[in-house]
Parts: sequence; C-alpha cells; structure tokens
Amino acid sequence: MTAKDRQLPDSRGYFGQFGGKFVPETLMSALYELEQAYLDAHADPGFQQQYHQLCREYSGRPTPLYPAQQLSAKIGGATILLKREDLAHTGAHKINNALGQGLLAKRMGKTRIIAETGAGQHGVAVATVCAMLSLNCIIYMGDEDIQRQSSNVFRMKLLRAEVRPVSSGSRTLKDAINETIRDWVTNIHNTYYLLGSVVGPHPYPMIVRDFQSIIGQETKEQVMTMYHRLPDYLVACVGGGSNAMGLFHPFFHEKGVKFIGVEAGGQGLETGHHAASLVAGRTGVLHGTKSQLLQDKSGQILVTHSIAPGLDYPGVGPEHSYYKDIGRATYVAVTDAQALEGFRLLCDTEGIIPALEPAHAIYYAAKLAADLPQNQLIVINLSGRGDKDLDIVAKAIGMDL
Repeated sequence: MTAKDRQLPDSRGYFGQFGGKFVPETLMSALYELEQAYLDAHADPGFQQQYHQLCREYSGRPTPLYPAQQLSAKIGGATILLKREDLAHTGAHKINNALGQGLLAKRMGKTRIIAETGAGQHGVAVATVCAMLSLNCIIYMGDEDIQRQSSNVFRMKLLRAEVRPVSSGSRTLKDAINETIRDWVTNIHNTYYLLGSVVGPHPYPMIVRDFQSIIGQETKEQVMTMYHRLPDYLVACVGGGSNAMGLFHPFFHEKGVKFIGVEAGGQGLETGHHAASLVAGRTGVLHGTKSQLLQDKSGQILVTHSIAPGLDYPGVGPEHSYYKDIGRATYVAVTDAQALEGFRLLCDTEGIIPALEPAHAIYYAAKLAADLPQNQLIVINLSGRGDKDLDIVAKAIGMDL
C-alpha cells in the first residue's frame, strides 16, 4: 500500500480529531523508534517480499471469497459473499498482523514479545509467529477470558507462550492491555509490544491497519474477477476494529461501496450491558489514543459485556471514529441473542461454524440482504472460525458438551 493510499493518519498520528499519542514520556522514544522502523520496513521491497511470501506459504493466503448461495437463497434478497479469513492459519485474520509485526520486531532486534488477547485468537497468532521466528512470547489475558476461551489458552501454551492471567478490573481485554503496557514500560529496551488491533497510540493503528489491509486488497481483486464490479456493501464486526478496517480501508475512495461496522449490543443498549462504543459512546482517551469510548459522566471507563470475547472492549480504533465522524461508515449494534441467530444461520445454511464475533455481522447482513434486490452484492468478513466458542454457545443454548 502506497503512502497516497494510506492517506491518514497525519504526522502526529491523527485521523481528523481522533488518534494521537497519549502515553508516559518513557514510551515516546519507543513509539518514535517503532514508527521509523515500520516506515523503513514498509519502503523496503525485501521486507515486503518476505511478508507476502509468508502470507502465501505459511498463512495460506489469499483466502477465498465464497458466494454463500444457500444463505442468500434462504434470505431471498441480495447476494452474500463471505471473505473466508476463518481459513487462514490459526483460524482468524489475526495472523496477518502478527506475521507483519513479528517480522518487524525481528528486524528491530527485539528478543522478547508481549501481547494482549481477549478472544485468544490474537494470542494464538502471536504465539504461532513467535514459535516460527524463535522469539520469546508472553501473552496477557483476563481471567474471565481465560475461562471463556480455555482451548485457545491451551493452544498458546502448546506453542511455548507464557500466558499471564489478569485478575484486575473486569478481567477482560481492557485489563489485559493495561498489564501489557505496564510490562512494556518496565522492559522497554528488549521488548516489542505486538498490539493486536487498530487501537493504542500512533503508530499502532496505522501499522495494524496496513497489515490487515491485505483482506480488502484481496477482496477487491476477487470480486472484480468474479462479478466485474465492486460490491455494494462491506459488513464486518467491530471490537477494536482490525478485521473491519482491514476490509474497509482499501475501498475508502470507492464512494459507491458502503461500509457497515457491527458492534456488540450485548444484552441490549438500554441495559448498559454492551460494548457498542461507536453507537453509544463518547469521545475520550483510552490506552494512548483519542477515540469513542464507553465511559460515565466522570470519564471513568464502563464495564462492558458481549457474548463474543473479542468484541468485549470499551473503546474502538481512532480511524473507525473518524469514519463515523465524516459519514464514511455506518455503525450498528447486534445483541447476544441476535448473534446466536447469525451463528446458527450460517451453520444451518452453509455448513460453516463461525466465531461469535463475525456472527454479529452475519445476523445484520442477513437482515440487510432481505430488503435488497438480488443484484446487490454484500461482502461479510468472516473473520474467524467458531471452534473457540463451542463451550460458550453450548451454554447459551442449554446444551452440555
């Protein structure tokens, strides 16, 4: 992706009024070092060749763009296409960013990698890459998420990663990020923080977006080959927002393509038990960046809820806040119960078990498609597979595994 294609952020790391670097002075030099190293690597054809070669030979890219004919027929409206990130190595889109940043850390001479994880997919991807690149790996994960995603915890340990439980706060992704930042401040000279979403201080939202943009770049080429035109809608779930931004960003200048981000409505927006930062949040600062957050009148971060661990976060990437601010994307909320409907719908019609995160997008896209003509094209980013969520789903529908 060229500098022109990237557009924002500006030199200070802002997307309009969102973004920036709100961190202790001890981290400013590390962020500057990271930005310079990334820009050098981005301009290096050798680095790009190595990254794309590993994406092909190790991750299994390009992932297919699958016409969901049975799903489309059942709904009876627009044609739905699935971008099959669930088929990438480790079972989700997270490997795209983990590979890129892992190579960057190695290039920078860092020997110790730390990362946060919520649903566990980013943790698994980081552990995978660290094993392949012979890097030491420590993953911070909230106690609540460790219980919800025990299979992914086991996968990380099999890959030689140390999983450090976080028992503070809500014991979910927000608190795991807090602990990872504390570690980074303490061990800044030999440690690389491999952040997993388009959140955090500049340059992380830019770096993660650029590595995840391989999703949208492939989608654009694939849909043009298959239909000789661009899609009408792109739909993706949004927690921190990396899978959605990876799909949306390469289409930013294609004004005829509508973006819809689907947040976690939890038990309903009216209950307060949700994670819909863009739909129901206010501007604030969290984890080093200015964006839309769920906070009270005093600015205290609210406890969030989602049946999908990867969406259970009280903030969102600053570029998503910018997209909402300028009207480039629309953001909606889908409840836990509706996400379970989307989960079962894809199982029943296509024989694909999705992760609970993209199940939110499946539900919304199905409702959207029903009111559109058949010649309309909707691309859903199927950002992960559902193996990790079987315990959660079984409990939610009253089954005993």
